[in-house]
Amino acid sequence: MAILYIIGTPIGNLGDLTFRGAETLKSADLVACEDTRCTLRLLTHLGLRKPLLSCRAHNEGAAAARIIAALDDGKTVAYASDAGTPAISDPGAVLAAAAAAAGHQVIPIPGPSAFSALVSVAGGRDKTVLFEGFLSPKPGRRRARLKELLDTAWAFVLYESPFRILKLLEELADLDRDRYICVGREMTKIHEEYKRGSAAEIYAFFLEKDRQMGEFAVYVSGHKHK
Repeated sequence: MAILYIIGTPIGNLGDLTFRGAETLKSADLVACEDTRCTLRLLTHLGLRKPLLSCRAHNEGAAAARIIAALDDGKTVAYASDAGTPAISDPGAVLAAAAAAAGHQVIPIPGPSAFSALVSVAGGRDKTVLFEGFLSPKPGRRRARLKELLDTAWAFVLYESPFRILKLLEELADLDRDRYICVGREMTKIHEEYKRGSAAEIYAFFLEKDRQMGEFAVYVSGHKHK
């Protein structure tokens, strides 16, 4: 029985890779990854050279078969998505399920996650926090899902691109202008920024900017902004 390690990798700052994560990559016979270019940069930062195998959303089933074949040969495999923890708005779930079904150990190496990073600084104090990730780009479906989430009175976390963040904030403000939210932009990177306040206040803040840049995560509390 071989081992597949699922590794959380930095969402921006390479220094956030855990010591155990680095040691696991060092000891792996094969590193499977979402994008070989991203993982190659991480390995180069660590001074490592490893065989790489692409395992992304569009080929995860076929790639999983190749990874299981390597596990069947007794090789230790590490899997990393581009940034953060695999299977959280990233590939990895199909691979983990297939490897476990084939009788191999699937072991997590906990590490960075935009979801947990944002929750830790949002100050929402909600007992229940739902991870939603990216909403549908279709306006009708997107707005309907937002309303469903707001109606639960739970906190939830969304991911959004710089191209749609203003539309998301506008819809949040329109649906519940007083709801408390925290927006994280470029987390752990040079231009890291957090804004907290009511949905209406946060929308007004970002509306004044010439353009939106970077990766966004949005924490929406189940409570109103006081």
